[in-house]
Amino acid sequence: MAKMRLAFFKFASCSGCQLSALRVNERLLDLLDLVEIDYWVMVSDLRREGPYDVAFVEGSITTPEEIEEIKEVRRRSEVLVALGDCAVTGGLNSIREWMSQKEAEKAVYENPLAIKSTSVRPVDYYVDVDVYLSGCPPSTSDIVEVIKDLALGFPPRLPKYPVCVECKLSENECLLLKGVPCMGPVVKAGCGAICPNLGRPCEGCYGPTVDPNTESLIEKLREAGLSDREIMYKFRKYAGLTKEFRREAGL
Repeated sequence: MAKMRLAFFKFASCSGCQLSALRVNERLLDLLDLVEIDYWVMVSDLRREGPYDVAFVEGSITTPEEIEEIKEVRRRSEVLVALGDCAVTGGLNSIREWMSQKEAEKAVYENPLAIKSTSVRPVDYYVDVDVYLSGCPPSTSDIVEVIKDLALGFPPRLPKYPVCVECKLSENECLLLKGVPCMGPVVKAGCGAICPNLGRPCEGCYGPTVDPNTESLIEKLREAGLSDREIMYKFRKYAGLTKEFRREAGL
């Protein structure tokens, strides 16, 4: 069986998602017979130009040059995977969208005339995405499963249910019922409820679950003592540009 040819690309991001992908060391033997890396600047000087069977794209799109580049990546890739929140929803970068372009540039750069940035957008704003691998960063296990599924010809089987399901499986006491402002009911699972397992509320880093009941959660967050402004920031943090959270985030 021919090996699946992989490529990894980085746009506006912290590289954390690629680092998560690098943590496959203990599972590397599972993948050696399935894949071959054609392009991954973080890992190798080898830079084949494609075509690629699967391209993993990390980061949001924030410049005219990146718009051109992501379209070229799409052209050369059979399957395109949005890797992590910045690529899937705009991520933390998208918080900047609640400032004007000139305000953002003046706040960061001494000479904003040299900057040629655009609005922050997720990858699918410009090109078609085949697989959405959420998380800030996605878990290494999810990345490995996506690679194996695609290599074997199966559509990746990623959770669409909320974090609350993972909390139940871990037998956690519900933090919302204890008055802790947790985003778990409206956020997609996949992290293994890592924060609630440690007694900390879910912050929403896997983005919205399918058909989230945001109105009900907002009432619970108010009962927990959050102001409407604080609630808005909760929805804005990772996925405020999504259709599920736009209204709650103030767009």
